Amino acid sequence: MLAVNVLCVGRLKEKYLKDGIAEYAKRLSRFCKFTVTEVEEEPLTSESESDIERVKAREGQRILSRAEGHLIALCIDGKNLSSTELSEYMTSLPAKGVSRITFIIGGSYGLSDEVASRCNFRLSFGKNTYPHQLMRLILCEQIYRAFMIAGGGTYHK
Repeated sequence: MLAVNVLCVGRLKEKYLKDGIAEYAKRLSRFCKFTVTEVEEEPLTSESESDIERVKAREGQRILSRAEGHLIALCIDGKNLSSTELSEYMTSLPAKGVSRITFIIGGSYGLSDEVASRCNFRLSFGKNTYPHQLMRLILCEQIYRAFMIAGGGTYHK
C-alpha cells in the first residue's frame, strides 16, 4: 500500500483544523497509509533577512532529517496542477517504483533552498498565500480528492 506523509513545520493549535485533518486521515486510510509528521518551528528573534534565512535553514534541517521517498514541496513558485492532474501525477508514481510520497509544507517563512532543491517536484496551489497550518487541511483534502478521482469516485465534481 502506498504511504503518503504530510511533513510540516509547527504544531496545530486550532481544533477545527485538527478535526478536519483527522477526518481526511480517516477517509484516506482506505487508499494509503496516511500520516502527518510535524517538526519543531524555529523561533524568529528579529525580522532581519539573515534571521529569516537562519530560521528557514534550521527548519530545513529538521525537515530533511524526516523526509523520505518521493518528495513534493509546496512552493508558490511550483507547478500549478488541477485536481485531475494531481491525481494523475500521484497515481503514476507507484508504476515508477515509488512506494512513499512525502508532501512538505514549510513554516511561516517558507522552505529553505536546500529543501526545495532536494525535492522531486514543486507543487503550487496558486499565487495566493495561505497560513501554513490551513494549508495542511487544504492539502489533505486535495490528496483525498486525487484518490477519489483515480478510483472513479463521485466526490470530485
